[in-house]
Amino acid sequence: MFARVTHVQAKPEKLAEIVALYNDSVLPVLQQLQGFKSTFLLTDPASGKGMSITLWETEADRLAGDSDPALRGPIVAVMPLLAGPPQAQGFDAISLT
Repeated sequence: MFARVTHVQAKPEKLAEIVALYNDSVLPVLQQLQGFKSTFLLTDPASGKGMSITLWETEADRLAGDSDPALRGPIVAVMPLLAGPPQAQGFDAISLT
């Protein structure tokens, strides 16, 4: 399994709006992409920091998800709510359970 971890810094008071956009706009697109397995959002409301973790069946699926045109609209919608650009990185995901 493979993962993409994306770190974000929300503008003050915008974290809840980002979570709602992710749930309403990003998640439905992800669920349609080949090899998508799951996603998690981790947030710190006090600091506005957050990260998303998406899990993919293969590295090729993860890489294809990175550039899927269907995600451009939701990403553009969230950008004004961020204090800076998101930082994404790919990882091998190893389940130990």
